[in-house]
Amino acid sequence: QVQLVESGGGLVPAGGSLRLSCAASGRAFSSYAMGWFRQAPGKEREFVGAIHWSGGTSYYAESVKGRFTISRDNAQNMVYLQLNSLKAEDTAMYYCAASRIWTAVTRSLYDYWGQGTQVTVSS
Repeated sequence: QVQLVESGGGLVPAGGSLRLSCAASGRAFSSYAMGWFRQAPGKEREFVGAIHWSGGTSYYAESVKGRFTISRDNAQNMVYLQLNSLKAEDTAMYYCAASRIWTAVTRSLYDYWGQGTQVTVSS
């Protein structure tokens, strides 16, 4: 069992940066790949990126590649999403999630979810 709590969202101007955090509880945290998803109003929840349980490898959706970076600290049970060069279209609720499958990009393959943190980018 893994519980996830996101934080760090807010209002930021276009071109700005934010760092989102995801605090995990549960002793099995380091055995899960961790993903980030986002959902804008009226849209489906979409995959943003994921990081291997070791923290050594990550991959991203094309829309955020080169601007967003995921990292994790297994000793602290934390996952981070650094958002740079933000655009208005990045406005969404951002969720972290845990999966046993390293290459999971679909919601159904994630076992645990946080409640989300809102990111709003003003243009």
